[in-house]
Amino acid sequence: LEVPLEGTNEDMIIEYIRSCAVPTVIIFLTAMAIIAAYRKKKEYSIIVRGGMICSLAIMVIGISYTWKELDIGNYIKNQNNDSNFIEQYYVNPEETSLTFPETKRNLIYIYVESLENSAMSKKNNGMEDESYIPNLEKLAVNNLNFSNNSGVGGSIQVSNTSWTIAAMVAQTSGVPLKVISFNAYHDYGDSLPGVYALGDVLKDNGYKNYLMLGSDASFGGRRDYFTTHGNYEIYDYLYALDNNWIDSDYYVWWGYEDKKLFEFAKKELTKISKQDEPFNFTLLTADTHFTDGYVDEDCEKNFDTKYPNAYHCSDYMINEFIKWIKKQSFYKDTTIVIAGDHLTMQENVFNLDNYNRTIYNTFINSKVKTKYNKNRLFSSFDMYPTTLASLGVKIDGDKLGLGVNLFSDQKTILEEYGLTYVNSEIRKKSFFYDNVLLGDSYYLMYSENNN
Repeated sequence: LEVPLEGTNEDMIIEYIRSCAVPTVIIFLTAMAIIAAYRKKKEYSIIVRGGMICSLAIMVIGISYTWKELDIGNYIKNQNNDSNFIEQYYVNPEETSLTFPETKRNLIYIYVESLENSAMSKKNNGMEDESYIPNLEKLAVNNLNFSNNSGVGGSIQVSNTSWTIAAMVAQTSGVPLKVISFNAYHDYGDSLPGVYALGDVLKDNGYKNYLMLGSDASFGGRRDYFTTHGNYEIYDYLYALDNNWIDSDYYVWWGYEDKKLFEFAKKELTKISKQDEPFNFTLLTADTHFTDGYVDEDCEKNFDTKYPNAYHCSDYMINEFIKWIKKQSFYKDTTIVIAGDHLTMQENVFNLDNYNRTIYNTFINSKVKTKYNKNRLFSSFDMYPTTLASLGVKIDGDKLGLGVNLFSDQKTILEEYGLTYVNSEIRKKSFFYDNVLLGDSYYLMYSENNN
């Protein structure tokens, strides 16, 4: 309800018009035509009364459905209940001792849109007879995968981390996103000025940060967040236009497709790797975004429906990109993290009865090893300290934000308190979050909107 449309994929707007707006207009005009046809006949009053009763029933059903689906009752209740959970368990990274190794490692972090382990084969705890993501599945098996079971698994999605910018904030700051979009705060200061994020840590330790994505980085406040926290150099769809990477009228899916994303990434990484400073190169894919995803024309179409083919195509391109990285001279000093941002929002793509959905992760060429990577209950918050640890960074206490370094034996908040309790507390109002993490941005906007 609060996110601006700036940067939104046009296909989603078209889909809304096609499936919602057009049928509504057709039904309305049909009703008006029926009323007009019967207006001078004795059946007119019956038609009108019947129409009013039907309209009232539809309205009541619609409001009830909306109330239930958006959980409005609990939202209102939570906004009137303060919780000190975040304040109690938040560890300030800026006040935590972080010791980098003498030779600093590069980081390549790939956020894969809507990548969940349900897409894997059943033999590796997925849901499919034939894996939609066979290459990513092999990477998880053959490298370091943090899992909720004894085999391949992943993180549990907690409240306020279930859309892309919220997931990115959680994985880089160890906190939930308790505002829908940073765009609302754009004119009032920095995004989450009270957090000290992954980009901040790396920048303050001599790294150069980069973010590449095939859409407009302004969508959802991604540009604001990543420039605020780490001064990332951003290569997005608009940058590609301005620098003639693509034609001025080029627009595919959310901007440009993942095939081009990986081509551009190879070129930029080749340049960046020749510089003296260590780098953090972050990628965000989009081809597996709902609805139905984007399937490149060069990809094999092994499945009967579009969305599984989008997963399969993305899987192939990511694997080819990883193979390319491994051939580069900088690879020996580079850790690669591949992580889903959140669970898919596409309905009915997986048969999920009695299945515990988890978000994909794998760490390739990590600086350190661990025996604590299986049978863990963890969330996106834990990716923040775990990513730093994979670079060989020693974290005093092994906790940052609400996250725990999964290389250690420290318990996560999910392991200590369980998903139900953690979700219930995160959804409640937090004065600590508003005062400390949102800080001046929150109060400036709140004061202006109430004057």
